[in-house]
Amino acid sequence: MRYGRIRDLREDHDMTQDELVARLGMNKTTYTNYEQGKREIPFALVIRLAELYNVSIDYIAGLSATPTPLHGSNIYFKS
Repeated sequence: MRYGRIRDLREDHDMTQDELVARLGMNKTTYTNYEQGKREIPFALVIRLAELYNVSIDYIAGLSATPTPLHGSNIYFKS
């Protein structure tokens, strides 16, 4: 898992950790630990982040270098 990638995605969408954790309804310390690689990211959260940022799970996991958009519309961000 490329933990820095979730930080990069958050920053690319001009979101602070506070804004993101409020949107996700989770504890900031927990999320910070995910970004820093101190805790393993639950698969359900990887799915939510992929939907939120409209990228593939492969991209978040570091298996793809291209942030391929998901099929269908993105309910969180407008392009």
